[in-house]
Amino acid sequence: MSYRHLVRLKAGFFLPFFGLLMACAHHPQVRASCDLGIYGNEREIAVVYDREMEPGERTTRYTFVDGRRGVIGDAEAALQCVDGQWQTTPRAALREIQTVETDTVFRSGELNLAGRLIEPVREADHARPLVVFVHGSESTPTVGNSYYPLLLAAQGVSVFVYDKRGTGQSEGSYTQNFELLASDVVAAAAEARRLATGRYERFGLFGGSQGGWVAPLAANRAGAEFLVIGFGLVLSPLEEDAEQVYDELRRAGYGEDVLADARAVTRATGEIVGSHFTSGFEALVEVKARFGGEVWFQSIEGEFTGDILRASETGLRRGVAGDFEDSGVLWRHDPIAVLRTITVPQLWVIAANDTAAPGLVTQERLASLQAEGFPITTALYPNTDHGMVEFEQLPDGSRRYTQFTEGYFRLIADTMLDIRSPPYGRADIRMPIED
Repeated sequence: MSYRHLVRLKAGFFLPFFGLLMACAHHPQVRASCDLGIYGNEREIAVVYDREMEPGERTTRYTFVDGRRGVIGDAEAALQCVDGQWQTTPRAALREIQTVETDTVFRSGELNLAGRLIEPVREADHARPLVVFVHGSESTPTVGNSYYPLLLAAQGVSVFVYDKRGTGQSEGSYTQNFELLASDVVAAAAEARRLATGRYERFGLFGGSQGGWVAPLAANRAGAEFLVIGFGLVLSPLEEDAEQVYDELRRAGYGEDVLADARAVTRATGEIVGSHFTSGFEALVEVKARFGGEVWFQSIEGEFTGDILRASETGLRRGVAGDFEDSGVLWRHDPIAVLRTITVPQLWVIAANDTAAPGLVTQERLASLQAEGFPITTALYPNTDHGMVEFEQLPDGSRRYTQFTEGYFRLIADTMLDIRSPPYGRADIRMPIED
């Protein structure tokens, strides 16, 4: 049920839910005539947007569909405001790409959630898809605060975004309970389809990161005809933590003997977290006694294992472990069981060097589902970390992140549009196995 919706024609960028003054007025390095928004020509498309990197400090940034990104005003920026017009480097003028935006408030259970439908204005020579954008684990609002929907809209996709419960203009408390979040996706899907009635032919879901758990849970109930997942996992949250620990140790040069010992550690910490701090304390004491003097043991981080290892037993028995927050996570969630219920086409895009969501087991499990006949396509991008961002490895082992990997944004949009125009950068694409 919709409680409010406003329709307006915008040139590209959508402002926060109730509207703000144009952000360019707060950035003297950007001419007022060089507005935020979507811009393109026959060869390239860019989104210009504001981003708050530090509290109270906003910068104007850009991202191209081909993955280039940067900060407006930087000397090496690939996008500049010249004589009141956005131009690329070398000089090539970009024109505005318009969208129609419809603001709404819809009901999910007892909550009112704020949403926005973003529709391309230009005519498309293919079936117009409608996609609900399923958020990740962030506690920040999505409406007016994400460039992803704009990059999709610039390529001909209608996108519905909404503030997850407890963020932005949406009611409720922030949670990472996948089932509750999936129910919100189902409600968002109904509202999106209502608002876009008669103006789309295919409907689907896109989930990034944690959205890779939430979107599949909602897919059947939402009536999705396709599913696109970016840098998600076919692991339980407990397994995610364990795989992060093993990935850290592998990158530090440790072998299978240490990994075998580390598995005993993650089983112990996983039992504590999975039981919501009600059991597993004795096993943790044991692994600390066995491995506490090892160098590798001292370096463990993971999603939560490092916090558990550093916490006192007294604190753990009270459910306190550093900055760790339970937030309603279904720690033993079984994503394979969920995927076995989905029969519509799926695309899973995987970052080959993902430190936040290591993908080795996910690749194996998706390959197994493909072999069973599920219509799953996978795309593995080399030299990419979480978010499909490329990096340069520095001598000290850290990473300098550069751009989104080329081909990624085009691949996910083309999948939604039900067209194929390879190559998609360096993606290793594995299609469903046919009988």
